[in-house]
Amino acid sequence: LPAQIEIDCDGHRGGLRPDAPGLTGIGRILHEAGCLDGVLTHAGESYFARTAEEQREAAHAERDAAVAAAERLRAAGLPIATVSVGSTPTAHAADDLTGVTELRAGNYVFFDLVMAGLGVCDLDDLALSVVVTVIGHRPEYGWIVTDGGWTAMSRDRGTATQAQDQDQGYGLVTDLSGTLIPNLVMTAASQEHGTLTARDGAELPELPIGTRLRVLPNHACATAAQHHGYHVVDSAHGRAAAPAVEAYWPRVTGW
Repeated sequence: LPAQIEIDCDGHRGGLRPDAPGLTGIGRILHEAGCLDGVLTHAGESYFARTAEEQREAAHAERDAAVAAAERLRAAGLPIATVSVGSTPTAHAADDLTGVTELRAGNYVFFDLVMAGLGVCDLDDLALSVVVTVIGHRPEYGWIVTDGGWTAMSRDRGTATQAQDQDQGYGLVTDLSGTLIPNLVMTAASQEHGTLTARDGAELPELPIGTRLRVLPNHACATAAQHHGYHVVDSAHGRAAAPAVEAYWPRVTGW
């Protein structure tokens, strides 16, 4: 089984710094076991990069750390085939990937509200949503209740961090065609129920019981992990009818 050594490029999570004393020793152990493939890193701090320049700097740091570690290992006589980097903000910001052999940017596939909040994409670029149904109203509180809570959306509240300009609750709400419903947010979630409220004193829309909606998630990865697969629909912005399901893609899980 090929093994890669995790490199810490920004102090955000696990791994070894490129100049760590134990790097070559670990590489030698893996090589002698016949499984050394390369190095990998992830620029977790890029999720706090608010400007294009900050994201570019994070991309450079990510590349530099992975390449430096690979060069140290090669200088020690160890074969390094893979130099892997990857985060969605840096995938868009990187302007020089010299020395990198692989780019892993998981969120890049769908995007989400965190990426939109960082300016990496626009809301219209988000390709993942969760379909929920209106099951009740609490007009005395200004609530619309749906059947999708945190088991459908995940508990991720990534837009509530200091790196984001606006807290988007548990997600923004669209109709089934994908058209955003202005000022409607899933502001609370219990296990099986989501509460929709109007933002900034806006009037709550009339959404009868049985109305089906889509909720755009904070973190596409966390939300997708709550489900068994994806119902793939056509692009239906502006259509009155619900989009047709074109395919079903099962998820590969098992971590």
